[in-house]
Amino acid sequence: MKLSTPVLYGGNPVETVNQIVAMEQIGLDTVWLAEVYTFDAPTLMGYVAAKTERVEIGSGILPIYSRTPTLTAMTAAGLDSVSGGRAILGLGASGPQVIEGWHGVPYDKPIARTREIVEICRSVWRREVVRHQGIYNLPLPAGQGTGLGKPLKLINHPVRERIPIWLAALGDKNVEMAAEIAEGWLPFVLYPEKLDAVWGDSLRAGKAKRAPELGELQITGGGILALEEEHFDNARAAARGLAALYIGGMGARGKNFYNTVFQRYGYPEVAANVQDLYLDGKKNEAAAALPDEFIANSNLIGRPEFVKDRIAALRDAGVTHLNVTPFGSDPVKLLAQVKEWI
Repeated sequence: MKLSTPVLYGGNPVETVNQIVAMEQIGLDTVWLAEVYTFDAPTLMGYVAAKTERVEIGSGILPIYSRTPTLTAMTAAGLDSVSGGRAILGLGASGPQVIEGWHGVPYDKPIARTREIVEICRSVWRREVVRHQGIYNLPLPAGQGTGLGKPLKLINHPVRERIPIWLAALGDKNVEMAAEIAEGWLPFVLYPEKLDAVWGDSLRAGKAKRAPELGELQITGGGILALEEEHFDNARAAARGLAALYIGGMGARGKNFYNTVFQRYGYPEVAANVQDLYLDGKKNEAAAALPDEFIANSNLIGRPEFVKDRIAALRDAGVTHLNVTPFGSDPVKLLAQVKEWI
């Protein structure tokens, strides 16, 4: 099992990278950098590459709608080059509020778009002349544009022709596609005992079509990590606040993918209540409405024996990358302890 950590959206990029450097020194394997309506992820990822030597650098995630497929491939290849082969391309559809509100493009065909983007990226990295027909047409067909589009291939020689691609996926068809075509899967808040009931059929269907060269599907899971009793309450409050934000606020009523997952975890009535409270501006009440059981079993907050048991449950569920946000007096020391355990 590898150890990874996500970089939260806000904060000072220089201070963030300094902490990543310290985490690398105690054995951190992978760092994930998000991109929403924040600073772009690739800029910070390049800075991380310049300041580190070993840690893998993953986008967690780049939205599929915000770049052309070939630019996505170019960006990943460039990062892989300056990092010496440490890039991971994490992709996801994000949601309609961000894609249509911030990027101003229609949120449509997320599964088909993702599949085509993965195909195009791998073609670019193999330095093939890129020709593609589908949602994305390369070059543009006759009658569109100037008619001067030319089939091209990447000028540079990539460090690797197979940069790992991880997909953030929540729905059945999305998860099935991730298990079929991606090196890794980035799920939402993972409740290990319920993973098979919610996604097992999709994972098995995707793996049945999986190419052998992709290897075993990699999966993240973990949550907020706290081992010191004096930090348990604050860590649980942070876990509640983050879960309430996604379950209650990331989307509209009837169109919130995270809320749907929470319903499938076995909490349909609570899911509706949390969303109503959050969208009515009662964020603290929404966080408080989340079941203690859910917070306990989707995070790593407690005494060492409890956390070790939760790590074992994640491992048994198929998690390969323990992905944690350390919460305590010394985050680097916390990660070092967990690294020793795994």
